[in-house]
Amino acid sequence: MEGVYRFLLTPRWWGINVFVLLAIPFCIYMGSWQLGRFEDRVDTHRDAEEQVASDQQEAPRPLDRLLPVTKATSGKQTTATGRYDEQLLVPDRTLDGEPGHYVLTLLRTDTGKALPVVRGWLPGDPDPAKAPPVPTGEVTVTGALQASETPGNNGVSARGGLPDGQTAAISAASLVNLVPYDVYDAWVTLNRGDAGMKAVPASAPGGTGLDLKAFQNLGYTAEWFAFVGFVIFMWFRLLRREVELARDAEIGLLPDGEQEQEPDAASERSGSPSAV
Repeated sequence: MEGVYRFLLTPRWWGINVFVLLAIPFCIYMGSWQLGRFEDRVDTHRDAEEQVASDQQEAPRPLDRLLPVTKATSGKQTTATGRYDEQLLVPDRTLDGEPGHYVLTLLRTDTGKALPVVRGWLPGDPDPAKAPPVPTGEVTVTGALQASETPGNNGVSARGGLPDGQTAAISAASLVNLVPYDVYDAWVTLNRGDAGMKAVPASAPGGTGLDLKAFQNLGYTAEWFAFVGFVIFMWFRLLRREVELARDAEIGLLPDGEQEQEPDAASERSGSPSAV
């Protein structure tokens, strides 16, 4: 290679070029892999939503046959019989974009444990006086089985200091501190809202939605492809800088410190070593 591009044959530039040739396909591969992970989560989310819809068409099964709640049993139709006991309100719950709260009533079953049952949703701030009264006598409930909620995840409030008669999360860990009996590590949302309330739709199992991890994969995809552009940009920038230095060297415009390291142009043409 002749002229100002002779520097491309130096060991330094061989190393730079090999790094660029390896870095670009690696970044493209990693970006494509992260994009694939995001698309898999989108497909899983779509399949989970379709599964929830299809589960509503199945015949309900007894509660004990579906426990413990897993990804396979979450959303399945279940039925349980008992007597309603304590009633609690769950604030900060939206339905169809409207703020409101759940009405949660504990169903005492023959096992001695209580099953949390979301009887429906009401708009506005939670007010025990406006909540429908607890039905008396033995009742049989039918609805979608759901896993216990985790405060701070999937929009579940983690704030404390709630008034008496309220709970932020529907979970056995939270409810055992509010009632004097054991609680199932699960809950049920009725297919039809009780006492004129709106029914709360079942949600997809945890880990199957478009959660933070899914959008992290999408963000990593953008980062890896941005690295490709950065590597190419830096290679052209270094190339331009070296070309400018080589041209300056040919006309003797290099700074003193750099010119001492460059061979004398005249001696290079004659084949003799540079003067020290």
